[in-house]
Amino acid sequence: MRTWPRWGTGATSGATVSASSPAQPLVSAPTPPAALPAASAASGHRGWLIASLLTLYTIWGSTYLAIRFGLQGGLPPFLMSGSRFMLAGSVLFAVLWLRGAPVPTARQWASSAVVGFLLLGIGNGGLVFAQQWVPSGVAALVVGSLPMWTALFGGLFGQWPARAERWGLALGFSGIVVLNLGGNLGGHWLPTVAMLASPMAWAFGSMWSRRQPMPEGLMSTAAQMLCGGALMFAFGLLRGEHVPATMPPASAIFAYFYLVTFGSLVGYSAYGYLLRHARPALATSYAYVNPVVAVFLGGVLAGETMKPTAWVAMAAILGAVVLLTRKR
Repeated sequence: MRTWPRWGTGATSGATVSASSPAQPLVSAPTPPAALPAASAASGHRGWLIASLLTLYTIWGSTYLAIRFGLQGGLPPFLMSGSRFMLAGSVLFAVLWLRGAPVPTARQWASSAVVGFLLLGIGNGGLVFAQQWVPSGVAALVVGSLPMWTALFGGLFGQWPARAERWGLALGFSGIVVLNLGGNLGGHWLPTVAMLASPMAWAFGSMWSRRQPMPEGLMSTAAQMLCGGALMFAFGLLRGEHVPATMPPASAIFAYFYLVTFGSLVGYSAYGYLLRHARPALATSYAYVNPVVAVFLGGVLAGETMKPTAWVAMAAILGAVVLLTRKR
């Protein structure tokens, strides 16, 4: 099994990635011995960044439809999501512990619990709850507003949006208003609030996590999934959710384990790597692609359709994302 490299603390420089190193000239100065390992490490680092981005672009765009299949198969929203992340977190924690990774300290567990609550408890939990009434494509579109909230919360940490970014925020919020007025959010106030709170909590948790004492490497991902999953599972029990008495259909079972393996173990690990190594705007750039993937898969595999107002909102929100990220 291939392993992920340990996370660092620096941000990427945004250099252009090439598939191979340029050819060496016929006559050149001797290369210092330390230059080759450094160049190799930089190339490997860029490779992991590209792999992580492609993972989020493709896999996370498909998880919205997987969530829908799980809900349609009778799986309760918070028990499904909570157990999904607890299972993935337990597997990742066990593998890392057996390989000698340090166990998080009490302070790191506390930080992981807060981040897990924000990103998974509210961010993912609110999304899954709302998808009981909202099509998967619309859900992905609302989550596509994530870069807007990232730019807005960035101001709380001293990075206030510039003029173009402020126009992007205004355009994006207009798209959210159009979604609501057009009835695309389901017409129920509680799912609407949960849906809108999801990207807000995810953006704030992502920004806040970069300034907290988190565990090292993938152990941070494991701790967040364990804590966030346990909180969601406990909340589901308090709501009176229970496992279906009859066996769910094969589509729901397949969707559940797809979410555990690809949505959680692979996808969330890739996102954690990006948070540690890339700028926030790059780490959240999957918002460009996920709505398109989700709308396509929802239409082809689930027969979902979007109202004209949803297409207008998609143009506004994705245009806002472009304005917010092009300068960064």
